[in-house]
Amino acid sequence: MAVSGAMIQPACWYVAHTRYFRWEIKVRDLLTGLGVENFVPTVRRKKTRGGGTHECAVVPNLVFLKATKREATDLVNRSYVPMSFLIDHATHSIMTVDDKEMEDFQRVFQTSIQEGGLMDKPLRVGDRVRVIKGPLQGVEGNVLELQGKLYVVVSLAGLVFAKARVPRAWLEKVNSES
Repeated sequence: MAVSGAMIQPACWYVAHTRYFRWEIKVRDLLTGLGVENFVPTVRRKKTRGGGTHECAVVPNLVFLKATKREATDLVNRSYVPMSFLIDHATHSIMTVDDKEMEDFQRVFQTSIQEGGLMDKPLRVGDRVRVIKGPLQGVEGNVLELQGKLYVVVSLAGLVFAKARVPRAWLEKVNSES
């Protein structure tokens, strides 16, 4: 017999914050072990000691998981997964991401790994930047935008200039003092 008035909760993507610094991978693995669909944006990085590579989360302390609201809160309250949920300040409820948004983000992120990954800070034309990935890694120059595409411009004594197209995510802003 069906319970009258009971509504089936739809599963959606929740945004959670790990309780401990750099526990994104551990929380992801706990959720996977509990059979909970989840996503943590990661990249493979070379180890500084001993060679080889290791997996690193790109966004510190952030985990996305798909569940009903009850399942999500039970993960924290009953399964003791060390995370808490971000609150949407506009609605004063647990922050969610719709399926299309999550799918688009995952697709772009997976594609962008070859081109650098996430964009964290905006750049303006003329900003001093350093290339942090790709064949020009380590090169410093200034940002130039032509026809909607970003370039790094380097000069020799202000007389000769060269430009190369570089994905935005491969650039980091350099402090003008350095």
